[in-house]
Amino acid sequence: MSATRYTYLGPEGTFTEAALRTLPEAATRELVPMVSVPAALDAVRNGEAAAALVPIENSVEGGVTTTLDELASGEPLTIYREVLLPIAFALLVRPGTTLADIKTVTGHPVAQPQVRNWLRAHLPDAVWESAASNADGARLVREGRFDAAFAGEFAAATYGLEALVTEIHDAENAETRFVLVGRPARPSAPTGADKTSVVLWPHDDHPGALLELLQEFAVRGVNLMLIQSRPTGAGIGNYCFAVDAEGHISDRRVGEALMGLKRSCRKVRFLGSYPRAGVSAGELPALRRGTSDTEFTEASDWLARAQDGRA
Repeated sequence: MSATRYTYLGPEGTFTEAALRTLPEAATRELVPMVSVPAALDAVRNGEAAAALVPIENSVEGGVTTTLDELASGEPLTIYREVLLPIAFALLVRPGTTLADIKTVTGHPVAQPQVRNWLRAHLPDAVWESAASNADGARLVREGRFDAAFAGEFAAATYGLEALVTEIHDAENAETRFVLVGRPARPSAPTGADKTSVVLWPHDDHPGALLELLQEFAVRGVNLMLIQSRPTGAGIGNYCFAVDAEGHISDRRVGEALMGLKRSCRKVRFLGSYPRAGVSAGELPALRRGTSDTEFTEASDWLARAQDGRA
């Protein structure tokens, strides 16, 4: 395995590359663009790279389904950290192009919902066609296959384009969440401001099946930050659930919730416990009464005394 190589969703000039370069260790790694999220993750699985950075959630569009599905299937991988990147698009064109010249536009599918209103207002007749990534859309514009691409302004120089319009976003404060993924190993130590990700497969489809899963978190005071259903491929109505929960697997409330899920689910895939981006422990609300590690320990000690006739 190459311990110094990180892959990412390419080509050069993607928001994923920009997010990866915010990590301190990126300065000492070989950063290798890949043509797709599956390709970036497969490089980790087969030992060609130590880790991959891929997008997993957008504040406008929600979960990035390709990433969620790839992490839920195949050889297991683990999330070790996350990166949040503010997202604003630029309309990249070949030099000399005006808005009146633009008949076709391209960009990553996740970009379209973030610029839909701007397109309707400024380029109502332009035809949209998706690209593998925003930077790949810029490459296609350079090659003359499209008139314009929505991408990061920083990609213009890489592809010899101009930013005709900048700071395009339908939603203020839009951001995308990226995760650094590697081969399974022991999670990093808890920081007090952590996140745990899992994928859950219920035994069967029955009334209250999802409620039963959610109760494992709720009764232990574990806050959920994301839950998204994904088809399993086994037929209509067969779903698994990708879940992000506050806390670390070493926290008693989280660990016991996961044990409850293991008992009640057909399958549980642990994707990792890792520090939350942009949040410190002091910014989190106080734990609900009865859900701290101390209180779990006290309850366990009380049960042991009761079983021993000393309650």
